[in-house]
Amino acid sequence: MSQGIFTISLDFELYWGLRDLFTLKEYQERLIGGREAVPYFLEQFKTHQVHATWSTVGLLFFNNRDALQENLPKVHPNYSNKNLSPYPYIESNNLGNDEDSDPYHFARSLIDLIKLYPGQEIGTHTFSHYYCLEEGQTADEFKADIEAAILAAKQINIEIKSLIFPRNQYNQTYLEIIKKLGIIAYRGNEQSWLYQASKRESHSFSRKVIRRIDDYINLSGYHCYHPEQLQGQYPINIPSSRFLRPYLPPLAILEPLRLKRITSAMTHAAKNGLIYHLWWHPHNFGVNTKENRSILNNILAHYLHLNKKYGMRSMNMCEIAKLHLA
Repeated sequence: MSQGIFTISLDFELYWGLRDLFTLKEYQERLIGGREAVPYFLEQFKTHQVHATWSTVGLLFFNNRDALQENLPKVHPNYSNKNLSPYPYIESNNLGNDEDSDPYHFARSLIDLIKLYPGQEIGTHTFSHYYCLEEGQTADEFKADIEAAILAAKQINIEIKSLIFPRNQYNQTYLEIIKKLGIIAYRGNEQSWLYQASKRESHSFSRKVIRRIDDYINLSGYHCYHPEQLQGQYPINIPSSRFLRPYLPPLAILEPLRLKRITSAMTHAAKNGLIYHLWWHPHNFGVNTKENRSILNNILAHYLHLNKKYGMRSMNMCEIAKLHLA
């Protein structure tokens, strides 16, 4: 019997990953909805025996503004586009005092909740939602950022072993840095030109359109990976298979196609002993809650079907990496 692997990763960033794209007022509803989705995900993962990696921005780990400011790295990224750095934003007193007064920048209670659930790994999404391909920043600044993320987690007894790069931007030099810092796994991109990592301004409109079509119709393949592809690497690349995009009301008629696109690939992985890696952000479930939860529930139910029929297993990124490093 083939034994495929189903893994989920979530990019947990709240407003830190959206500052340069939206005003807080524009995204408040989605962020609050995203927070409310976290306990829901955890219960569903428990019910369906699903292991997941919660890739969490280091700035979310603190109870209050004073603790956050005391733990900032000494070196900050010097992006050419100054809007990308969170540090002027922090210094301009945009933060509330704590999680109760500012649920958009603090998430310690949710991190503590995640720790209580079996099979849930807390990884890092860098300390400051660091952009590795943007102009101006350096390898030394990146190293300082990851060291700060590891330290923030260590203070609440979490050992960081997996990393997901913001906006999926990374390069070989930075992989060598995380290797030296003890990180054993990261999420690479789908192996198609459509999903190749690039600077933000390099994202063409045509590529975005084709990606959107690919969410519904199989243009680029299943993006499942044989475990042998993980051998001989360190840190281990556990590539993405599919981003679970949020529900769009204008495209509601296409929802069965979107679900089939994912479940067909999962079935292919289960039958052939491959890895299937699904990911999203909690805030993607912040609005259209009923519809977004519905597709997730169908995906998780399909995983249980594949588990029973083909022996497919669910593992988080650290578990997959350790399996292939043994």
